Amino acid sequence: MKEYIRKYFALRKHNARTAIKKAKQRKMCYLFLAPYAVLFVMFFVFPVVTSIYYSFTYYNILESPRFIGLQNYISLILEDDIFLTSIKNTFMIAIITGPLGYILSFLFAWLISELPRWVRSIAVIVFYAPSIAGNCYVIFSVFFRGDSYGYVNALLVNWGIIDTPKLWLIDPKYMLPICMLVILWLSLGVAFLSFVAGLQGIDKSQYEAGYMDGIRNRWQELWYITLPNMKPMLLFGAVMAITQSFSVCDVTMALCGYPSTDYAARTIVTHLYDYGFSRFEMGYACAIATILFLIMILCNKAIQSLLRRVGT
Repeated sequence: MKEYIRKYFALRKHNARTAIKKAKQRKMCYLFLAPYAVLFVMFFVFPVVTSIYYSFTYYNILESPRFIGLQNYISLILEDDIFLTSIKNTFMIAIITGPLGYILSFLFAWLISELPRWVRSIAVIVFYAPSIAGNCYVIFSVFFRGDSYGYVNALLVNWGIIDTPKLWLIDPKYMLPICMLVILWLSLGVAFLSFVAGLQGIDKSQYEAGYMDGIRNRWQELWYITLPNMKPMLLFGAVMAITQSFSVCDVTMALCGYPSTDYAARTIVTHLYDYGFSRFEMGYACAIATILFLIMILCNKAIQSLLRRVGT
Protein backbone atom coordinates (compact mmCIF):
# COMPACT_ATOMS: atom_id res chain seq x y z
CA MET A 1 0.00 0.00 0.00
CA LYS A 2 2.82 2.40 0.90
CA GLU A 3 4.56 1.59 -2.36
CA TYR A 4 1.38 2.33 -4.30
CA ILE A 5 0.94 5.70 -2.53
CA ARG A 6 4.58 6.57 -3.19
CA LYS A 7 4.23 5.79 -6.91
CA TYR A 8 1.01 7.78 -7.08
CA PHE A 9 2.56 10.93 -5.64
CA ALA A 10 5.69 10.45 -7.76
CA LEU A 11 3.51 10.29 -10.87
CA ARG A 12 1.59 13.41 -9.79
CA LYS A 13 4.89 15.24 -9.22
CA HIS A 14 6.19 14.16 -12.63
CA ASN A 15 2.97 15.31 -14.34
CA ALA A 16 3.16 18.67 -12.57
CA ARG A 17 6.76 19.19 -13.70
CA THR A 18 5.83 18.23 -17.26
CA ALA A 19 2.90 20.69 -17.24
CA ILE A 20 5.11 23.51 -15.93
CA LYS A 21 7.74 22.74 -18.56
CA LYS A 22 5.16 22.81 -21.36
CA ALA A 23 3.72 26.06 -19.99
CA LYS A 24 7.15 27.69 -20.10
CA GLN A 25 7.63 26.55 -23.67
CA ARG A 26 4.26 28.00 -24.69
CA LYS A 27 4.43 31.21 -22.68
CA MET A 28 3.81 33.35 -25.78
CA CYS A 29 0.53 31.49 -26.37
CA TYR A 30 -0.56 32.22 -22.81
CA LEU A 31 0.48 35.83 -23.27
CA PHE A 32 -1.86 36.19 -26.26
CA LEU A 33 -4.64 34.47 -24.30
CA ALA A 34 -4.14 36.70 -21.27
CA PRO A 35 -6.46 39.60 -22.32
CA TYR A 36 -9.39 37.26 -22.91
CA ALA A 37 -8.58 35.25 -19.76
CA VAL A 38 -8.57 38.41 -17.63
CA LEU A 39 -11.89 39.60 -19.07
CA PHE A 40 -13.43 36.12 -18.72
CA VAL A 41 -12.42 35.86 -15.07
CA MET A 42 -13.52 39.42 -14.34
CA PHE A 43 -16.94 39.33 -16.00
CA PHE A 44 -17.88 35.63 -15.79
CA VAL A 45 -16.00 33.66 -13.13
CA PHE A 46 -15.86 36.39 -10.48
CA PRO A 47 -19.60 37.26 -10.68
CA VAL A 48 -20.52 33.56 -10.38
CA VAL A 49 -18.27 33.06 -7.35
CA THR A 50 -19.57 36.28 -5.78
CA SER A 51 -23.17 35.22 -6.36
CA ILE A 52 -22.56 31.86 -4.69
CA TYR A 53 -21.02 33.66 -1.70
CA TYR A 54 -23.92 36.11 -1.36
CA SER A 55 -26.41 33.22 -1.53
CA PHE A 56 -25.30 32.29 2.00
CA THR A 57 -25.92 35.81 3.31
CA TYR A 58 -28.72 38.25 4.00
CA TYR A 59 -27.95 41.18 1.72
CA ASN A 60 -30.32 44.00 0.83
CA ILE A 61 -27.79 46.45 -0.73
CA LEU A 62 -28.32 49.03 2.04
CA GLU A 63 -26.68 46.91 4.74
CA SER A 64 -23.51 44.88 4.78
CA PRO A 65 -23.97 41.20 3.94
CA ARG A 66 -24.72 39.07 7.00
CA PHE A 67 -23.85 35.37 6.86
CA ILE A 68 -26.90 33.16 7.51
CA GLY A 69 -25.71 29.80 6.19
CA LEU A 70 -28.27 27.70 4.32
CA GLN A 71 -31.28 29.73 5.40
CA ASN A 72 -31.94 31.13 1.92
CA TYR A 73 -31.94 27.64 0.39
CA ILE A 74 -34.15 26.26 3.17
CA SER A 75 -36.65 29.08 2.66
CA LEU A 76 -36.63 28.54 -1.11
CA ILE A 77 -37.27 24.80 -0.99
CA LEU A 78 -39.47 24.46 2.10
CA GLU A 79 -41.31 27.78 2.42
CA ASP A 80 -41.47 29.50 -0.98
CA ASP A 81 -44.43 27.93 -2.83
CA ILE A 82 -44.10 30.45 -5.66
CA PHE A 83 -40.53 29.31 -6.28
CA LEU A 84 -41.71 25.71 -6.56
CA THR A 85 -44.34 26.86 -9.06
CA SER A 86 -41.66 28.69 -11.03
CA ILE A 87 -39.50 25.53 -11.10
CA LYS A 88 -42.43 23.50 -12.43
CA ASN A 89 -43.20 26.10 -15.12
CA THR A 90 -39.53 26.44 -16.10
CA PHE A 91 -39.08 22.69 -16.46
CA MET A 92 -42.27 22.44 -18.53
CA ILE A 93 -40.97 25.15 -20.84
CA ALA A 94 -37.50 23.56 -20.99
CA ILE A 95 -38.75 20.02 -21.61
CA ILE A 96 -41.10 21.08 -24.40
CA THR A 97 -39.47 24.05 -26.10
CA GLY A 98 -35.83 23.03 -25.56
CA PRO A 99 -35.74 19.69 -27.45
CA LEU A 100 -38.44 20.75 -29.92
CA GLY A 101 -36.72 24.05 -30.74
CA TYR A 102 -33.38 22.24 -31.02
CA ILE A 103 -34.78 19.65 -33.44
CA LEU A 104 -36.61 22.29 -35.47
CA SER A 105 -33.44 24.37 -35.73
CA PHE A 106 -31.53 21.41 -37.13
CA LEU A 107 -34.32 20.28 -39.47
CA PHE A 108 -34.81 23.77 -40.93
CA ALA A 109 -31.04 24.16 -41.33
CA TRP A 110 -30.85 20.75 -43.02
CA LEU A 111 -33.67 21.60 -45.43
CA ILE A 112 -32.30 25.07 -46.16
CA SER A 113 -28.84 23.67 -46.93
CA GLU A 114 -30.31 21.91 -49.99
CA LEU A 115 -31.52 25.18 -51.55
CA PRO A 116 -29.58 27.27 -54.08
CA ARG A 117 -27.17 29.73 -52.50
CA TRP A 118 -29.18 32.94 -52.99
CA VAL A 119 -32.44 31.29 -51.87
CA ARG A 120 -30.64 29.84 -48.84
CA SER A 121 -29.37 33.28 -47.82
CA ILE A 122 -32.88 34.75 -47.93
CA ALA A 123 -34.33 31.78 -46.02
CA VAL A 124 -31.70 32.07 -43.27
CA ILE A 125 -32.52 35.76 -42.81
CA VAL A 126 -36.27 35.06 -42.68
CA PHE A 127 -35.90 32.29 -40.07
CA TYR A 128 -33.25 34.08 -37.99
CA ALA A 129 -34.87 37.53 -37.97
CA PRO A 130 -37.39 36.93 -35.11
CA SER A 131 -34.62 36.02 -32.65
CA ILE A 132 -32.81 39.35 -33.17
CA ALA A 133 -35.78 41.66 -33.68
CA GLY A 134 -35.99 42.76 -30.06
CA ASN A 135 -39.48 42.80 -28.56
CA CYS A 136 -41.14 41.50 -31.71
CA TYR A 137 -42.96 38.88 -29.62
CA VAL A 138 -45.18 41.68 -28.29
CA ILE A 139 -47.18 41.38 -31.52
CA PHE A 140 -48.59 38.16 -30.07
CA SER A 141 -50.31 40.25 -27.40
CA VAL A 142 -52.37 41.72 -30.27
CA PHE A 143 -53.12 38.28 -31.69
CA PHE A 144 -54.26 36.95 -28.32
CA ARG A 145 -56.12 40.00 -27.00
CA GLY A 146 -58.93 39.10 -24.63
CA ASP A 147 -61.66 40.92 -26.55
CA SER A 148 -63.29 40.46 -29.94
CA TYR A 149 -60.63 42.71 -31.55
CA GLY A 150 -57.94 40.11 -30.96
CA TYR A 151 -57.15 38.27 -34.18
CA VAL A 152 -57.42 34.79 -32.64
CA ASN A 153 -60.71 35.54 -30.87
CA ALA A 154 -62.19 37.19 -33.97
CA LEU A 155 -61.21 34.23 -36.13
CA LEU A 156 -62.58 31.61 -33.74
CA VAL A 157 -65.85 33.51 -33.23
CA ASN A 158 -66.34 33.92 -36.98
CA TRP A 159 -65.78 30.20 -37.47
CA GLY A 160 -68.25 29.39 -34.71
CA ILE A 161 -65.69 27.53 -32.60
CA ILE A 162 -66.27 29.77 -29.54
CA ASP A 163 -69.21 31.97 -28.56
CA THR A 164 -67.43 34.58 -26.45
CA PRO A 165 -63.84 35.87 -26.57
CA LYS A 166 -61.28 34.01 -24.47
CA LEU A 167 -58.95 35.78 -22.05
CA TRP A 168 -55.92 34.03 -23.50
CA LEU A 169 -53.24 35.96 -21.60
CA ILE A 170 -55.11 36.15 -18.28
CA ASP A 171 -56.60 32.68 -17.96
CA PRO A 172 -53.97 30.38 -16.31
CA LYS A 173 -55.12 27.51 -18.51
CA TYR A 174 -53.86 29.19 -21.70
CA MET A 175 -50.97 31.38 -20.58
CA LEU A 176 -48.12 28.87 -20.51
CA PRO A 177 -48.99 27.12 -23.83
CA ILE A 178 -49.10 30.50 -25.58
CA CYS A 179 -45.74 31.47 -24.12
CA MET A 180 -44.30 28.15 -25.31
CA LEU A 181 -45.61 28.83 -28.81
CA VAL A 182 -43.90 32.23 -28.86
CA ILE A 183 -40.65 30.78 -27.46
CA LEU A 184 -40.62 28.17 -30.23
CA TRP A 185 -41.12 30.95 -32.78
CA LEU A 186 -38.03 32.66 -31.35
CA SER A 187 -35.95 29.49 -31.04
CA LEU A 188 -34.23 29.70 -34.46
CA GLY A 189 -31.30 31.72 -33.19
CA VAL A 190 -27.55 31.25 -32.88
CA ALA A 191 -27.81 27.45 -32.83
CA PHE A 192 -29.69 27.58 -36.12
CA LEU A 193 -26.90 29.63 -37.71
CA SER A 194 -24.25 27.23 -36.38
CA PHE A 195 -26.15 24.30 -37.91
CA VAL A 196 -26.36 26.06 -41.28
CA ALA A 197 -22.64 26.83 -41.21
CA GLY A 198 -21.77 23.29 -40.10
CA LEU A 199 -23.79 21.69 -42.87
CA GLN A 200 -22.03 23.83 -45.46
CA GLY A 201 -18.64 22.79 -44.10
CA ILE A 202 -19.09 19.03 -44.58
CA ASP A 203 -16.89 17.58 -47.34
CA LYS A 204 -19.21 16.46 -50.15
CA SER A 205 -16.87 13.62 -51.08
CA GLN A 206 -17.89 11.87 -47.86
CA TYR A 207 -21.40 11.45 -49.21
CA GLU A 208 -20.07 9.93 -52.43
CA ALA A 209 -17.90 7.52 -50.45
CA GLY A 210 -20.86 6.70 -48.21
CA TYR A 211 -23.05 5.69 -51.14
CA MET A 212 -20.25 3.48 -52.42
CA ASP A 213 -20.04 1.83 -48.97
CA GLY A 214 -23.73 0.98 -48.82
CA ILE A 215 -25.73 4.05 -47.80
CA ARG A 216 -29.05 3.91 -49.67
CA ASN A 217 -31.20 6.85 -48.50
CA ARG A 218 -31.09 10.32 -46.99
CA TRP A 219 -31.82 9.11 -43.47
CA GLN A 220 -28.79 6.81 -43.45
CA GLU A 221 -26.78 9.67 -44.92
CA LEU A 222 -27.98 11.90 -42.09
CA TRP A 223 -27.18 9.37 -39.33
CA TYR A 224 -23.84 8.01 -40.55
CA ILE A 225 -22.28 11.08 -42.22
CA THR A 226 -24.03 14.37 -41.41
CA LEU A 227 -24.54 14.00 -37.65
CA PRO A 228 -21.00 12.70 -36.86
CA ASN A 229 -19.54 15.64 -38.79
CA MET A 230 -21.85 18.02 -36.92
CA LYS A 231 -20.88 16.97 -33.38
CA PRO A 232 -19.23 20.29 -32.39
CA MET A 233 -22.19 22.28 -33.73
CA LEU A 234 -24.67 19.89 -32.11
CA LEU A 235 -22.99 20.32 -28.72
CA PHE A 236 -22.93 24.10 -29.13
CA GLY A 237 -26.58 24.11 -30.16
CA ALA A 238 -27.47 21.99 -27.12
CA VAL A 239 -25.79 24.49 -24.79
CA MET A 240 -27.62 27.38 -26.43
CA ALA A 241 -30.97 25.54 -26.32
CA ILE A 242 -30.56 24.76 -22.61
CA THR A 243 -29.55 28.33 -21.83
CA GLN A 244 -32.46 29.78 -23.78
CA SER A 245 -35.11 27.42 -22.39
CA PHE A 246 -34.06 27.88 -18.75
CA SER A 247 -33.61 31.67 -18.97
CA VAL A 248 -37.13 32.52 -20.17
CA CYS A 249 -38.31 35.75 -18.58
CA ASP A 250 -39.04 38.57 -21.04
CA VAL A 251 -41.65 36.67 -23.04
CA THR A 252 -43.76 35.65 -20.04
CA MET A 253 -43.52 39.08 -18.41
CA ALA A 254 -44.42 40.95 -21.62
CA LEU A 255 -47.35 38.72 -22.58
CA CYS A 256 -48.80 37.58 -19.25
CA GLY A 257 -47.91 40.47 -16.98
CA TYR A 258 -45.75 40.77 -13.89
CA PRO A 259 -46.85 38.99 -11.81
CA SER A 260 -48.99 36.72 -13.95
CA THR A 261 -52.40 35.43 -12.86
CA ASP A 262 -51.95 32.80 -10.11
CA TYR A 263 -48.26 32.83 -11.07
CA ALA A 264 -49.19 30.52 -13.97
CA ALA A 265 -46.39 31.93 -16.15
CA ARG A 266 -43.85 32.46 -13.38
CA THR A 267 -40.35 31.18 -14.20
CA ILE A 268 -37.17 30.90 -12.16
CA VAL A 269 -35.66 33.96 -13.83
CA THR A 270 -38.86 35.94 -13.22
CA HIS A 271 -38.67 34.95 -9.55
CA LEU A 272 -35.03 36.02 -9.53
CA TYR A 273 -35.96 39.35 -11.13
CA ASP A 274 -38.67 39.88 -8.52
CA TYR A 275 -36.38 39.42 -5.51
CA GLY A 276 -33.31 40.99 -7.08
CA PHE A 277 -34.71 44.12 -8.76
CA SER A 278 -38.11 44.68 -7.13
CA ARG A 279 -37.46 43.72 -3.50
CA PHE A 280 -33.65 44.14 -3.51
CA GLU A 281 -33.17 40.97 -1.46
CA MET A 282 -29.91 40.17 -3.17
CA GLY A 283 -28.90 37.25 -0.94
CA TYR A 284 -32.16 35.46 -1.67
CA ALA A 285 -31.88 36.30 -5.38
CA CYS A 286 -28.34 34.91 -5.47
CA ALA A 287 -29.61 31.66 -3.96
CA ILE A 288 -32.16 31.43 -6.79
CA ALA A 289 -29.43 32.15 -9.34
CA THR A 290 -27.16 29.48 -7.83
CA ILE A 291 -29.87 26.82 -8.01
CA LEU A 292 -30.60 27.78 -11.63
CA PHE A 293 -26.87 27.62 -12.39
CA LEU A 294 -26.60 24.10 -10.96
CA ILE A 295 -29.70 22.92 -12.83
CA MET A 296 -28.34 24.22 -16.14
CA ILE A 297 -24.94 22.56 -15.57
CA LEU A 298 -26.53 19.18 -14.78
CA CYS A 299 -28.84 19.37 -17.80
CA ASN A 300 -25.95 20.44 -20.01
CA LYS A 301 -23.84 17.47 -18.89
CA ALA A 302 -26.71 15.04 -19.46
CA ILE A 303 -27.46 16.37 -22.96
CA GLN A 304 -23.80 16.39 -23.99
CA SER A 305 -23.30 12.79 -22.82
CA LEU A 306 -26.22 11.77 -25.05
CA LEU A 307 -25.01 13.73 -28.06
CA ARG A 308 -21.51 12.23 -27.84
CA ARG A 309 -23.06 8.86 -28.72
CA VAL A 310 -24.38 10.15 -32.06
CA GLY A 311 -22.90 8.23 -34.92
CA THR A 312 -20.87 5.89 -32.63
